[in-house]
Amino acid sequence: MSADVPIINRELSWLSFNERVLQEAQDKSVPLLERLRFLGIYSNNQDEFYRVRVAFYKRLERLDKTTLKKLHIPVDPTFLLDQIQEKVLELSEQFEETYTQILKELVLNSIFIINNKQLSKTQSSYIKQLFQTEISTHIAPVFLNSQNKFPHIKDRTAYLAVEIFSKAGKRSVYIIEIVTASHSRFIVLPPENKYVILLDDVIRHCLEDIFYHQDYEEINAYTFKITRDAELTIDNDLEKSIVKKISDSVKKRKTGRPTRLAYDDNMPNYILNMLMKGLQLMKSDNVLPGGIYHNFRDFIKFPNIGKAALRFHTNDPVRHAMMPLKSSIFNLISKRDVLLYYPYNTFNHVLEFIIEASLDINTKEIFITLYRVARNSKIVNALIHALKNGKKVTCIIEVTARFDEENNIKQAAQLIEEGANVIYGVPGYKVHSKLLLITRLEDKQLSRYAYISTGNFNEDTARIYSDYGLFTKNSKITSEIASQFGYYMDNIKRHSFQQLLVAPHSMRPKLEKFIKTEIEIAEKGMEAEIIIKANSITDESIIKQLYEASQKGVKIRLIVRGICSIQCKIPGISDNIEAMSLVGRYLEHARVYCFRNKGDPKVYISSADMMSRNLDNRSEVAIPILDEEIKKFIISNLEMQWQDKVKARSLNIATLNQYRLQTNQVGAKKLNYQEWQYQQLKFSTQA
Repeated sequence: MSADVPIINRELSWLSFNERVLQEAQDKSVPLLERLRFLGIYSNNQDEFYRVRVAFYKRLERLDKTTLKKLHIPVDPTFLLDQIQEKVLELSEQFEETYTQILKELVLNSIFIINNKQLSKTQSSYIKQLFQTEISTHIAPVFLNSQNKFPHIKDRTAYLAVEIFSKAGKRSVYIIEIVTASHSRFIVLPPENKYVILLDDVIRHCLEDIFYHQDYEEINAYTFKITRDAELTIDNDLEKSIVKKISDSVKKRKTGRPTRLAYDDNMPNYILNMLMKGLQLMKSDNVLPGGIYHNFRDFIKFPNIGKAALRFHTNDPVRHAMMPLKSSIFNLISKRDVLLYYPYNTFNHVLEFIIEASLDINTKEIFITLYRVARNSKIVNALIHALKNGKKVTCIIEVTARFDEENNIKQAAQLIEEGANVIYGVPGYKVHSKLLLITRLEDKQLSRYAYISTGNFNEDTARIYSDYGLFTKNSKITSEIASQFGYYMDNIKRHSFQQLLVAPHSMRPKLEKFIKTEIEIAEKGMEAEIIIKANSITDESIIKQLYEASQKGVKIRLIVRGICSIQCKIPGISDNIEAMSLVGRYLEHARVYCFRNKGDPKVYISSADMMSRNLDNRSEVAIPILDEEIKKFIISNLEMQWQDKVKARSLNIATLNQYRLQTNQVGAKKLNYQEWQYQQLKFSTQA
């Protein structure tokens, strides 16, 4: 973007988002064990950031200035990496302080995370026995020296660098992988079940049992882990199938170039230098000192111990008020559209829809796009059930969905074996749309029923991701969805859509047209407004147009969970743009575009964020909400999210990540939108 158009770098904005996750770990109104798990979420996010975004700039750093200019890279990679490193170190300090504080609060609640030096004799005996029976066979120390080839270090796996001093004065170093695939990272010690020890410290405690054959004087262990470049490099071998190419590339990812080394800052320099040399890392690389524990993402699965008040209370998803058990979904949506709202509503409705179709003698065909599904997917099982009942099933499976490639290939193979027509996406584009279409024969005519979602067909994430899903029989919508599936199957015929916004062809120009319409309305002195809810807003062309709209008097409100590259409230540029982020118990994942349109709002729900990759390089779909009651419901939700005074943070440039704690009137109760919404839908179901 030109220098006169202010924009926040997407990587630094992402780090601000992860800072909001860290704030949840610091927030004492969040149950204590959940705060510990938010540290795990923060760590997992940070790992992915290094695997993808930092890795991208590390590759750019190796290019000369001329090449960078040709690639239209607007920032010096080295300068940006230095900024990232500075911010990450700042956040790392906050992380360690937060963990230390949580440990103190756990003690006050009679939960003790202890190390190997704090074990009682009884606990020590228990650990020794556990190590011999369940853990020791998975321990395989690897000797480090200059003569042997440096061992392969796995991505995002914690290791111990073990330093041994022999009685003869010699010094040697071994590496031990902390294997969590075969045993939990956390061991709850009986009989009280209030003491927890990490697997790292179990291994430390049993080092003498591992190295009993060594005549050692002293033995020490230091944790470290690396993060590798996760970019897939897909070759151009025309004889290979796309599945073979992806499978080969996933294998190569496991040996990608290291992008970060995190280590115990007590580690001796000579061991750190051995690791850096073996991993081919320089001092200028992301080599980050830290505490004695790494791979904090495992803390997401910290055991449920202690009082119930230390955990989130259970919010079981509720059935939609209009969709009672043992009712026909076909009959219901023949009468009117139905909107599901996850995780407040149950995802079972979608499974029931497919199962009803599989048992229905009038159902002829099922079409579905699959981007990320659960490991043991109930959706895939339901589709197989339909196949076994003689239904024709066509699945568009995106095998390049990052970090889900292997699972998607596995699910595709299972569906093919059962007789499904599986299509591996569209050449040149990721299929990111979330579409389900069922065709039935009714009165000797073909009828179509559709389900369109902002989130994946994934029953696991539907319990924690906030998404919309619309059931409809409206022929204006279903006929165009059928056309889009036609394109997925032949990749040739493009269609002209009147209702759907479809990327990469019509979504961008139509969104820009809607923004322009609001500008024209504002220029005539009428009230004009745009509300956008998204995971990320980074597209430079859209941002520039929103700045123009702000300058013309259009009121713009943005609800952005993650990256927001817009600089709000800049005098003369973005005075009329406000942005906030809602980070809480559930992950806000729905995308909504709302244009006031002279009091007759246009409302779209979509799978697409306002990012160049979504608008130009993916197959995305946004659908209009035509049912007036559903439209009012969604607009009301946006307004209520804007009123959140517990989990909402400001993204305005002067108040970045500050909680929006003010209330509208003295004594007014602070609204936690997510908790309020659950109670609203629960009440409507019971009424």
